[in-house]
Formats: sequence, structure tokens, C-alpha cells
Amino acid sequence: MTMTRRDWLKATAGLAGAGLVGAWPAQAAAASRPVRIHIGSCMVSLDEAKQAGLEGVEIRAGNAAQRLEIADPEVRQKYKEKMKQTGLVISSVMMGLLNSNPLASDPRGPAWLEQTIDAAKDLGAKVILVAFFGKGNLLADGKLKQADVDVVVERLKAAAPRAERSGVILAIENTLSARHNAEILARIDHPAVRIYYDVGNSTNLGYDVPAEIRFLKDRIAQIHFKDNPHYLGEGKVAFPPIAAAIEEIGYQGWIVLETTSPSKDRIADARRNAAYVRNLFRRPV
Repeated sequence: MTMTRRDWLKATAGLAGAGLVGAWPAQAAAASRPVRIHIGSCMVSLDEAKQAGLEGVEIRAGNAAQRLEIADPEVRQKYKEKMKQTGLVISSVMMGLLNSNPLASDPRGPAWLEQTIDAAKDLGAKVILVAFFGKGNLLADGKLKQADVDVVVERLKAAAPRAERSGVILAIENTLSARHNAEILARIDHPAVRIYYDVGNSTNLGYDVPAEIRFLKDRIAQIHFKDNPHYLGEGKVAFPPIAAAIEEIGYQGWIVLETTSPSKDRIADARRNAAYVRNLFRRPV
């Protein structure tokens, strides 16, 4: 199923206003919804995404600074002009800087969340990826870094109302299991904070990806697909059962490619991986 950019923005705005694309545990509703996905990438520009036949891109908030790059109106204006030229949208904003400057410990973290929320609203992006890798990892020797988790819970809980008012979801991506993530969400207890699920990371960490997707259900805000350094479907990630689980929960949102470029031709490789995803979900080109 395909939608125009106007249809997509209208639909997602309506969903956001009605509880941010479905508050959990809406299991019956999720099961009754047909899957509706949009394919984007966080590895190419809007121009490249257009050439690759994608529908949008995930952009970065910028490097650590008192004022993030994405908070600059001139930077956002350039994105707006490029969206108008290409007809594509910005699906989400990635806060990758938190991997080196952890939300749990950097005093600038709360302000960065606010800046990114405001920027995402201005750009029409509905999801912010709040990252917890590298120095920001919430696991140490297989155990939760409880003190860090406590700070993260409080900071996300404080930012959640602003995100909700802006029609934005704060989606946490980390190395934790689905159950640990569900426990964190339960502590925050706000529909504007959900999970950004990465099927490649979870496979590499040894998690049962289809089972985790079924467990999390509507708590999943957005999904990364990757199987690096391979093309999708040619590595260790078992995509058919993952796609079946995504369809089973009635997921409606973005599949964002976080894929490398084996051929060194980013456009051609993004096009190839997008074709694989369309085939998985029986979507027309």
C-alpha cells in the first residue's frame, strides 16, 4: 500500500494526537490493523534517498554542544527546502551523540532532549532515537547499571510531556532485552516514550527477535533493519520470521535501513535493500 506525503503526514499527525500511534497494551487493536510500513534510511541524504526510491530519511541531531546543530533554524530550513524539492520526509532524528555523552551523566542531556523535540516538531519528524550505546550503554557485565537507569528514567519522564505536546515519540534504543525495556517504560509510564527496535543489534546480542517484537507490540515506535556487512537477507538475520512478527502486531510506521554499502554505491545498495524489504512485506514499488 502506498500513500502520498500529505496522506502520511496527516495520518501520523492524527495518530500522534490520539495517543502517539497507539498506546499499549492495545493488543486487540494491533492484531486487527493491517501492516503499513514506510521505508527510509539513516545512511543516505534526502537526494540519495529519492534516487534510491525511498520515502524518507532519519537525520542526526548533531555533535555535542550547548546548542545542537538541529536546533539551528537555518539548518532546519535547509532540510525543509530539500524535503520540498524531493517530496520526501524526515522520519526521525537520531541522538547518536548520547553514545559518547550519556543521557545518564551529561548535564546537558535534558536541554538536548528539549532542543531535539522542538526541532523534530518543526521538521514534522515523529520519532526521536534516544541512543544508549558506547559510553551510554545501560549494561555492564550483563547487568543493568541501575544508577544510570534511574537517571535516564527521570530525565525521560521529565521530557515526555513536551514530546507529547509536540506530537513526538522519544524512542529508546539500547542493548537491553525486551523485558528490561518494558520495565523501564513501565517506570516512565508515558506513551510518548517507547522503543526503537533494531533487528540487527538484537540478533547479534542473541535475543529472540520475533518473540521480542511480539512481546513489545505497540511499545515499538520505529524499527531499524540491518544485517551488516551484508545486504539484507544475505547474512545471519532471519528476516522472514521477523517480518511475520511485525505483521502480526499490526505495526504501522517506518522501517529505517541502517545498512552498509557492500558495493560502495550507496544509492544502488539502498535501492537493493529497499526492494528486499518491499518483497518481505509484499509492497509494490
